[in-house]
Order: sequence, then structure tokens, then C-alpha cells
Amino acid sequence: MKKILLIEDNQEIRENIAEILSLANYDILEAENGKVGVDLAKREIPDLIICDIMMPQLDGYGVLHMLSGNTATSAIPFIFLTAKSEKEDFRKGMNLGADDYLIKPFDDLELLDAVEMRLRKNEALKAGFQKNAEGLNEFLQEAKGQENLDKLTSDKQKLQRFKKKQPLFSEGNYPNALFFINKGKVKTYKSNEDGREYITNLYKDGDFIGYLDLIEEKAYRESAMVMEDSEIYVISKEDFFLLLHNNRLVANKFIKILSDNLAEREERLLKLAYNSVRKRVAEALIFVEKQYKTEGKEGTQVIISREDLASIVGASKETVIRTLADFKDEKLIESQGSKITIINSEKLRRMRN
Repeated sequence: MKKILLIEDNQEIRENIAEILSLANYDILEAENGKVGVDLAKREIPDLIICDIMMPQLDGYGVLHMLSGNTATSAIPFIFLTAKSEKEDFRKGMNLGADDYLIKPFDDLELLDAVEMRLRKNEALKAGFQKNAEGLNEFLQEAKGQENLDKLTSDKQKLQRFKKKQPLFSEGNYPNALFFINKGKVKTYKSNEDGREYITNLYKDGDFIGYLDLIEEKAYRESAMVMEDSEIYVISKEDFFLLLHNNRLVANKFIKILSDNLAEREERLLKLAYNSVRKRVAEALIFVEKQYKTEGKEGTQVIISREDLASIVGASKETVIRTLADFKDEKLIESQGSKITIINSEKLRRMRN
């Protein structure tokens, strides 16, 4: 049973709304003012909050501001109740992160429709999205929140085709877009003064790329290059920030992606510093397998150039080639050109340092 917190200082209105929602099989928590509502929200973590705007002590804007700053409550869908319909009130609420408005007076059906739609969209965003063009469009549609902002991303995210070895962005340049890989492979890398590359990450179908520097509004700290002919959606910086600012679930999603990627990158850098070349080559193969594997007759196959593999390992191309030859002799892999078939991934994972 979904739990809904109702914050309304007018007892009669509060009891009427609570009765309607209870009859629809929702578990209702009631708060007679904003301060009580904030305490209840932090303690009970409801699935949705319905809150009046004009209240003594702490108004609805103050409630939303306080809950948005709390990690546990920041992603809870929030519906404002208001007797006003001026555009300025809508804009103020949207800027704070409100998901919807109900204008008093409203009928039972309007209330239930708004509640059901917000809960459904919240569940859809929590569940994630299919990592393809259709899934991206669904994600953007669900993320838009307030229906009167339905032009946020229309016709602005464009599918572009990139050729193999075409740069996506370069270290030192300032970002102006978010990239979503519909089909293809992309690597990010850093270069030292001698021009040697170290690959920082590999991306595939369904991955977002370029959001860290975009969020921080800093120059790119790495470069990105397409590894094969690819189809990539380019979402404008303005659209991306509108999504972040107008929907807390979207912001939380990117924070989660960001934290996962940073943790994984830190672990790889530690291994690069302390592991032997042999173990680093084994781990690089497992990493590439995780990102780009296809099923072959004898095992999983990955296609990657020796130069790119050496850039992941942080060693010379010659050293990587010798190590791959050793792995082949040990029946851990088979190789033909840039195609590597991993025969025994478990032994590669358990490779001694």
C-alpha cells in the first residue's frame, strides 16, 4: 500500500482529501502545518507528498526546500495544492522541484489522476530505462514532470552519426552537450606530454557520457573518441540542466551513475599503480569483456586493438603483445587480429599479482 503524506492547515479540506485517498486504498499520513509535515516526511519517508502552499509557520515552498535538501526525502514526488493559478506561482514551485499542481477547488477524479500519474512516473524513473533510443525518449518524457513543460526536450535531442576515430570531445574544451550512445563504442582517455594515451573508460550502447564536466561546468578533463561507426544522441546543455533542475529523480539518477563510475575509476587507478603488468593485462581483458563482449563458439569474444588494450593497461604495446602470447600458451585466450576470445575468464580474474 502506497503511503501519502498530506500537509494542509485547513482541517476540513485535509479530512476530505484524506477520505478520498483512503477509499482509493492509500495509507494516509496527515500534518496540520509545514513543520509537522517536514518531521513526518523525514520519519516516515512517504511515497508521495501533497502539500498546501499558503500555511502559517512554514509554507509549502519552505517545506519543499527543506525536504529537497535532505538525501532521504529529496526524491519523493511532490504535489502542491494552491488556490492561485498565476504563472509566477507555478514557476517558483517548479524551480524548487515540485512535480505537479492541483488548483483548488478540484474534484475527486483530478486528485486521484494526479496521484496515480506521479506515483507511476516515479516508479518508471526508479526502474530505469531501456538502453536504446526508445528507452531514452521514454526516460526524457518521464523526466519532464509538469505537463505544461512538455516542450523541454522536443526536437532538441538529435541523433548524429560518428565515424570510427572521430573525436567526440577534447580535453581542455568546455562542454555544451550531454551524449547518449544509441549504438556504438566510445573510449575516453588522457594524454601525457609525450602523447601517450591512458584509456580512462569504455562506453557502449545505452551509456551517457560527458555529464561530469557538464554538471561541474568545467573544461573536459579527458578526451573522447569513437571506436567504431556509431549513432549518438547529442542533448543540449540547456535541456540537460532543465531536466536536472526540474526533476529530483533525474538529478539523483545522474548522481548515482556518477558515484558508481568514480568508485570504479578509483579502483582501476589503484590497480594500475600496484598490480603487475601480467595482472593488469588480465584485468584489462575482463574489463573489456564486461563492456564489449559477444558470445563465440569457444568463449566470449572482444574486439579491441593492441594499442587501445595497452592504453588501458598502462604499458607498452610490445609488453601487452608478449603477455597476450603467454596467455594464449596457457590456454586462457585465443586471438586473431584484434579479436580476442576469452576461454577461461575465471583464471584471468584470479590471476596472481
